This record gives sequence, C-alpha cells and structure tokens, in this order.
Amino acid sequence: MAPPGSGTVPAGATGGAAPVPVPVRLGVVMLCHDNLELAARMARLWTDGGARIAIHIDAKAPADATAALKSALQGTGALYPARRPCEWGTFSLVQATLDAARLLLDSHPDLTHVITASGACLPLRPMPELAAHLARHAGRDFIESVTARDVGWTVGGLNEERFTLRFPFSYRRQRGLFDRYVALQRRLGLARAIPQGLVPHLGSQWWCLTAATVRAILNDPRRAEWDAYFRRVWVPDESYFQTLVRRHSIDVESRSLTLAKFDAQGKPYVFYDDHLSLLAGSRAFVARKIWPGARALYDHFPVTAADGQADQEPDTDRIEALLDRAADRRQRGRPGLYMQSRFPRKDAENGKTARPYAVIYGFGDLFPGLAEWLAAGTGLTMHRHLLARDQVEFAQDERIGPGALSDSAAIRDLDPRGFLTSLIRSSPTEIGFLFSPRDRQSLNWFMATDPNARIYVATGAWIAPMLGSGMPFDDIRRAAAVMQRAEIEFLSALDSVWVKARVARFNLADTVAKPQVPLRLMLHDLAPEGPHSVALPAMRSVTGVVPLLRRLTNAGLRPRRMGDLRTLRAVTVHAGAKPGNASGAAAAPGAGSAPAGAQRAGPAAPPAPPGAPQVRHDPAAPLAAGRGLRRAVGPTRERP
Repeated sequence: MAPPGSGTVPAGATGGAAPVPVPVRLGVVMLCHDNLELAARMARLWTDGGARIAIHIDAKAPADATAALKSALQGTGALYPARRPCEWGTFSLVQATLDAARLLLDSHPDLTHVITASGACLPLRPMPELAAHLARHAGRDFIESVTARDVGWTVGGLNEERFTLRFPFSYRRQRGLFDRYVALQRRLGLARAIPQGLVPHLGSQWWCLTAATVRAILNDPRRAEWDAYFRRVWVPDESYFQTLVRRHSIDVESRSLTLAKFDAQGKPYVFYDDHLSLLAGSRAFVARKIWPGARALYDHFPVTAADGQADQEPDTDRIEALLDRAADRRQRGRPGLYMQSRFPRKDAENGKTARPYAVIYGFGDLFPGLAEWLAAGTGLTMHRHLLARDQVEFAQDERIGPGALSDSAAIRDLDPRGFLTSLIRSSPTEIGFLFSPRDRQSLNWFMATDPNARIYVATGAWIAPMLGSGMPFDDIRRAAAVMQRAEIEFLSALDSVWVKARVARFNLADTVAKPQVPLRLMLHDLAPEGPHSVALPAMRSVTGVVPLLRRLTNAGLRPRRMGDLRTLRAVTVHAGAKPGNASGAAAAPGAGSAPAGAQRAGPAAPPAPPGAPQVRHDPAAPLAAGRGLRRAVGPTRERP
C-alpha cells in the first residue's frame, strides 16, 4: 500500500495496470496476549506495507516479552493503548479494541479503513492488493453480521440467550457456576430486555470497517448505554461491532476479509505448513489462526499475485468446503468406523456399517455349495457361517480374516458387533455370509436395523440337515424346537417397524419348488451387471420332509413357516419319494410307526452332490442330544 498521505497504488501492484487513484490508508488494530515475538513479526508485515498500527498487549503478558516487542517495532510508529487484562468471552476484548481504535484514529485522522487482527493472523497477500480491493469497494464495510434470531451462526455456544441472560461467572474459570446459573435463569424464566432500537447480530470479530463507521460507533450518543448492555452479553466481541454496524453503515458486506473457521466446539482451526497450497488458492487477504511453528507459511506469505490476478476477489469456498468436510469427518467419523469419541453411545455412529453386505439366511442348509456359487457369480467375498458357535468360518478356510480378525469364536463373542463392523470395513470388497438358527443370534436386531444389510431368508430350511442325520427322533424334536424358536425370534426382528435392511423372504416349500427364483434374485441384487445364466448349485435332498414334519406335529411340535405342505409333498413325490414312507430320521424303511420315546436312527445321510465343496461347518453339530442342548443353541436377543 502507498505510504500514508499518498493517494495511489504503485504501478504494477494491480498486475501492471496504470496507477489508479486509491485514497486508501489502512489502520490495524492488533490484539496480542502471548507469543509476542511472532506478533512483532506480523506487525512488521503490516507496517512495511504502509499501514498504521495500534497494538493492545494483554496486561497479563510478561514485561520482558512486552519490552522486546516494543524494541523490535521501534521506528514503525506503532501505538500502544493502555493495557487491560483480557479474558475470553468478556467485554474486556471489546474495550481493548475500542481503546486501540480510538488511539489509532485520533493519532492518524487521515485513515480511511480500520482492520482488526491478532498476533496469529498472517497476511496472505501484500498490502497494495488489499488497498486496491478496498478502493474498488469504496465506502463498504466488510464484517460478518447475521441476525441472531434468524440464523444459527453460533457453533458450540449460546445463540439468542447470550443477549437476554446474565453471565456473572467466567465460562472458562468457573464453568460449573456458569452452567448452573444459566440453567437457573432458564428455569425461573429470567431474561434481560434488549435496548430499544437494537437488533442483535453475530459474526466474526475480525472485520475491516471504514474509518467513518468506526468513528460513528465510537461517538454514538448512546454509546454508554450500548457498552453497559454488552458488558453482560456473553462473548460480546462477536456481537458488539456486528450489531452496531447495522445502525451506522449503509453498505455492509457480510463477510470477513480474514479467513477464520471454527470447529464443532467453537475453537478456531489452526493452519499448518501442509495447508500452504490451500491458503494460496483461497486468495484471502488474511488467514487465522497460524501455528507458530509453521515456518513454511511465514516464509512464503504474503505473496504477490501473478500478472493479471492482483484484482482477483477472495475465493474461500474451496478451503471452507474442505474444512467443513474435515469437521464432519471428525464429528461423525467414517461410516461403520467405531471410535472412542462416539462409542458406545447408541446411534452416535455415522452409519452402522461401512458398506452394503449380504446375509444369506437358511439357504446354506439347502444348498451346501451356495457360498462358493455366490462368490463366483457376484464377485463378493462370501464367507460361510461367520457366527457359528464353534468357529468363525471365513472364506477359503482362512484362520486370520481381513483386518487381522481371528477365527476364534470366543474372541468374536466378546464383541460380535465390533467383529462384524470391522470385517465389513476391512474387507477389500463387499462381503456376504451364511446365517441360520444354529448360529449365534446376538446380531439379529443390529442387522435388521442396518440400511446396508441385504437379508435373504429361507424360512424352515433348518430342517433339511436333519433329514438323514441319523439322530434319534427325540433329539430331533428337541433340536427342532430350539431351531424354530430361534427362527421365530429372528423373523420378529425382521417384522419390526424399526427394520431398515432390505429383506427378501421365501419359505421352504417355495424354495424347494422353484429354487431358481431366490437364487436368481440374489445374483441380480448382488451383481446387477454380472452374468445371471450360470447353472444353479446342487440342492440337498429333502425326501422325507413331509413325514418328518407330520411326526413332529404329532409329537407336540407345530412346525411353522414351512410353506404349503401340498407343494412340499408334490415336490418330494416328483423327486421319487414314496408317499407314506417316512425316510430320513423319521423311520427306517419298512418299519411301522415307532412307539413314543423310541430311539430309532434312520439311514445314513445321502452322499454330497458331485463337485460340492467340503464344508467345515457341520449343520448337525449343535443338534446333539444332552444336557447342554438348550444352552448351546439358545438364542440371545438384542433390542433396537
């Protein structure tokens, strides 16, 4: 900027353009409380550019540091108003600004603009570019000023109540008393009246006003009334000038020339060396707050614009959008990533899981090679029974899964939700897994209420492994009761109004009659662009299922959700079964009906279809008879 007394910007300061009459003389009000050595360096940047400066040094600052700052600024014409002890959130910061502005304007009556800064504010562009910008917008006041009632400007603090309540206690030093006194005023309905003619506004304390507007505020006839009112307003440095400027200015641009952003807790962002390119691209005139150790920033800025770009307007949208995304990431986290700051508060996470996944319920009991078939047809990483009671069954029989997750069921059961969410987040591709009533049921509600879950259900399929299992009928009946109870509870979760998962249901009869319908649906949903003409996987034989269901009914157990028994009978008859013959574990061939309590085993299980994989999970394992049966397969429940 031209030295005080000059009315032009030097040639070349605006990209080589001819000298333009710019009657701009800038004054700087700088507030400092610590790191005074760096503050002196910043003050030099302002004064070397032709600005006049008044520096208020907090009365609590060390005397030796204060003396060093004044010594470093000798010959710059820096002014020093009376020192006051300043505290955040109180009127002391406003009073310090008023004192410095009064001293600055009285000492330099030719000033045209006043800008506020701190010792942590770094000019990003040279003073002549700032002067040219102010000259192009002559008479305009740059200050963020939004109405407290209509705009929720405040981050992490009081909005309208800061103007109507009383705050005799320090927010930082007496936080407990502060909060209790605010709560007491709310409970009693106490409120201060806002002075007539005053419309509260909020905004950043870093502004650039015309000298005429600053003088009007300083000399306002009702100044004593305003000061008395704002002395009891919380954080008045964000409302005093922002409110009074609306009474004295006719041209307000509600934005600051200083780039300053605040996080979700109301604390200013700190810029480091790795923000250099972002700050340079913002074309902002001043940035706050700069880390004292950011040497690359202090050495690089202020930087003169390239030819033809000196008149470029500040464009902070990109960096503000980036900071907003960073704030959102910090506050909400990555989807499906549970962190200490949000766990274990219910529903405080950013999504239950990181990406979509598939839960194949019951179909694995009918199609032994289903996991491999789906993996080949969809490209998903298809695990088998991740929630099996004895061992986690990762794809390809891995002992250590993605994210270094162990296949130990005991370790998994310490935190089943953490296990599943970590597996989904750590897997390189989307995953799916098999699920049945034989598995742990602790995640039923979690999966049912997860929008990322795609659940394909074949009800009643749990009975298929019992056919030909060789188990005594009494044990089959007890196991069937446990399986059915677990399935009913899982289905009750899927019937809840809280369900957010995508659910597709089929019963045993429909699946056995038309297996291509659910299987093609899975292929289409999980791989919309993939080939859907692959051969279907081999299905386990269900011969004898109708006699077994009839015998379970006669024994006091009512099998449910099996579908139309006529369809099952027609399918099994078509497959070659002889009506009336209870195959499998129901009765031996040629034998009559077994007496109650008879321990009669059926024939051996049919051989696996050619090419079927060796599945490590034994579907009949948890069906063993004995005292631990109910404990071994009893489902647990998780409510939403």
